[in-house]
Amino acid sequence: MKGIILAGGRGTRLYPLTKVTNKHLLPVGKEPMIFNPIKQLVSADIRDILIVTSTEHMGDIVNLLGSGSEFGVDFTYKVQEKSGGIADALRLGEGFANKEKIVVVLGDNIAVRSIKPYVENFKKQKFGARVLLKEVIDPTRYGIAALDEEKIIEIQEKPNLPKTNYAVIGYYMYDEKVFDFIRHQKISERGEYEITDVNNEYIKIGEMQYDILEGDWTDAGTFESLQIANQMLLNCNNEIIL
Repeated sequence: MKGIILAGGRGTRLYPLTKVTNKHLLPVGKEPMIFNPIKQLVSADIRDILIVTSTEHMGDIVNLLGSGSEFGVDFTYKVQEKSGGIADALRLGEGFANKEKIVVVLGDNIAVRSIKPYVENFKKQKFGARVLLKEVIDPTRYGIAALDEEKIIEIQEKPNLPKTNYAVIGYYMYDEKVFDFIRHQKISERGEYEITDVNNEYIKIGEMQYDILEGDWTDAGTFESLQIANQMLLNCNNEIIL
């Protein structure tokens, strides 16, 4: 199984902090933000990791992370030349994945408990996808899962009238079909290729599973959530709790 960290985008909600710096290099606790998703994949015994970032920030990312030896992993890098959404960035990982299962982490998602139990659940799946959910107080900011007792019925992207408070957060697990779904995707009204549309394709064919993430979590994409992320990781000394 391989890991992919998506660390592109312009970070406009954190401007001017991101005027000359990639969002994922901002300090969170005692380390750069991107260290947390790397440590999450390492905690789940994933050692082959692709990092996707933008043209203007690739040099800084590579200078920070190098080959991956510091983390006991092997890094591969890909450039997303234009910001076209999460699914567009993930598309660049098809050759790297080479038909293996993948665990995808958004580079601004910060969690203190290891995702290993959920990755282990995904390993037991013969096919399909698995996402992680978290109950949030501001569901209009996220892709929101409509649930019945056993499965996700639908995912709504930033709904005005959310059906639940369970957000689909930035940890996604896919089999090789994900790249076929991305290839046949249409661009959204926001001008992006939406990962929610990809997830809904798995739901349509009955191959989407989910877990609810335990422990503290935030995406660090706003000033408020960046402050929360800082406090979370200071409290645990930037360590992943297994």
